[in-house]
Amino acid sequence: METTLYLTRHGQTEWNLVRKMQGHMDSPLTQLGVQQAQWLGERLSTVPFDAIYCSSSPRAITTAGIISGHRFSEIVKLDSLKEINMGLWEGQHIEQITQDSPTPFHQFFNEPHLYQPMGQGESYSELMKRALPAIQDILTNHNGQQVLIVTHRITLKAIMSYFMNKQLNEIGSMPDIHPTALCKVTIHNDVLNVDLYGDTAHYQN
Repeated sequence: METTLYLTRHGQTEWNLVRKMQGHMDSPLTQLGVQQAQWLGERLSTVPFDAIYCSSSPRAITTAGIISGHRFSEIVKLDSLKEINMGLWEGQHIEQITQDSPTPFHQFFNEPHLYQPMGQGESYSELMKRALPAIQDILTNHNGQQVLIVTHRITLKAIMSYFMNKQLNEIGSMPDIHPTALCKVTIHNDVLNVDLYGDTAHYQN
């Protein structure tokens, strides 16, 4: 019996384009972001998903709907799959953050074990404490099935670090995950394999 998880990040958003941090805040998909989701939908069009889960953020919900081609009546939305809460940085331009908080910003992407959030944000450890139990529940509830999970850049890196047996201090050195980049994890007879990480073969330009 084989369980397969297809995990992806939402499509490009307006704030991605203008380099603003999102976290729990949100902005709509750009035209390219919609295309990215459509391309991944075409790539996965022959996969008979048994369930689709996504973050409760609108950008992830929209992406999940496009990928599914609206052929899936129920997409389960989970707060536990939302992006890391970036606290005071949310809605701010990256240029301003790097000017005001250069060391924490560097740690956020490169040294997550040292990163401390500004304001009411989350640490990486707090992110993993809410996201990983959701993934474990999905695996338990869909043993032997194929599941699509749509989440966010940092959340997905944290989830994949778990599957790849990475320590917290190693997440910063993991390759970036671009919009709608595909990760694939298979579990066969209790043997776990990461088949894809951040794959963008479906991009058409």
